[in-house]
Amino acid sequence: MGSLTQLLITPVATAVLIALLPGQNQRLIRGVALFGSAIALLLSWRLFAGFDNSLADLQFMEVVPWNPRLGTSYAVGIDGISLSMILLATLLSLVALAASASITKQVKGYYILVLVLESAMLGVFMAQDWSLFYVFWELTLIPLFFLIDRWGGKNRQGAALNFVLYTLGGSVFMLLSLLVLFDTLPGHSFAMDQMRAGAHLISEQKQVLIFLGFLIGFGVKMPIFPIHGWLPLAHVEAPSPISILLSGILLKMGSYGLIRAAQTLPDAVISLQGVLVAIALVSLVYGGLLAWRQWDLKRMIAYSSVSHMGVVLLGIATLNFAGLTGAVMQMMAHGLVAGAMFLLIGLLYERTHTRNINDYSSLLRVAPRFAFFTTIAFIGAVGLPGTFGFIAELHVLIGGFERWGWLVVLLTLGVLISAAYAIRTIGRLFTGPVRKEMQDIADLRPSEMAAAIVLTGGIVLLGVFPAPALELVSASITQLSATFAAHL
Repeated sequence: MGSLTQLLITPVATAVLIALLPGQNQRLIRGVALFGSAIALLLSWRLFAGFDNSLADLQFMEVVPWNPRLGTSYAVGIDGISLSMILLATLLSLVALAASASITKQVKGYYILVLVLESAMLGVFMAQDWSLFYVFWELTLIPLFFLIDRWGGKNRQGAALNFVLYTLGGSVFMLLSLLVLFDTLPGHSFAMDQMRAGAHLISEQKQVLIFLGFLIGFGVKMPIFPIHGWLPLAHVEAPSPISILLSGILLKMGSYGLIRAAQTLPDAVISLQGVLVAIALVSLVYGGLLAWRQWDLKRMIAYSSVSHMGVVLLGIATLNFAGLTGAVMQMMAHGLVAGAMFLLIGLLYERTHTRNINDYSSLLRVAPRFAFFTTIAFIGAVGLPGTFGFIAELHVLIGGFERWGWLVVLLTLGVLISAAYAIRTIGRLFTGPVRKEMQDIADLRPSEMAAAIVLTGGIVLLGVFPAPALELVSASITQLSATFAAHL
């Protein structure tokens, strides 16, 4: 059994073990879930230790044919971009499980679903066959639907249904694009490398139509304007640990898939470059303005994700090394930032049972550890120098300037809007007179603080020393940007 398969089945095997445990022993169930997720994290770091950053080719490849007549196979492998997402997914999955102590009903089912979701997300980032990719992509819907529907807020049924319908609708377009691509290529294979190799035989007009299907399918999950409607409701109603995974990982599945689709159909991406940058800039500003108007903390973070993923799309649209590097860095940075914010806001909500900014005041004196880590998370969201978000946005800015000149100044407008709502939120949460009802808020406990330290520490550490992250993806992005340069 290869290293990737070991990592892929570890969460599922843990879920099976939990299914055999007595449902009354919640402490044992939680301990086994945390142990299994921690093993998955260690296995992902073992991949990192054995990964050769200097190679752009896929590593740790495993290929087992399924149906040669249909051209399907169990094909997994990783490059630098894939590995960065796997490291992020295993980290945030462990953090989400660690933050799930407040889940006290149907505990066994909850942890089983989260672990199955972790395996499905890892499968998306490992898959090197589009049919396998699609299976894992759709598999994420099942546990997410039940996690929102069974453990969410008051409007959880509507939020779960809304999420599934949006995502299924987008998946239909993605599936149609895959089938057209499969039928058009002479090899009739779903293998990603064979599809990339044969795509040049397709006319540019047909490539554009196929890529538009991918754009809708992946754009719903990112999400981008105007197909983002599921996001605020899902984030507000989902349990806070699931919001960590939704914003930290699930959105990255969309941008990761879009990168792979662009790599397969470079002529289409070049033709649609203007459309992509327009959507990116609208998402960037629109998401920031909506976040600015929100008083519900979770809804504000949800809309800010639309803005941040607009930065990712802008980086992808540049099609050059700097911009693509910025896009992948922003995917990683936003995963850490969104994970930290949803973790802290979720823990704060458990203590106060309110997400309205106006209900808080002067938490700096009441809960200084909350104030410290939340401030770092919001600073990371703004992308100030010294944070990982700054590294990402700087690369996107450079790549955009190389491609479009001063048009990219609109990116700075998005940063200013982010700064406005971040400063307002920090001011409302942590300054002013102490409210009577907020005097007895418990500060972060040691285990909660450990999770916050990991995420906020990553934001700062990779902002000050970004070289490891940049080196991890450099060879893969060099190869990717060369693909586009050859068609420009």
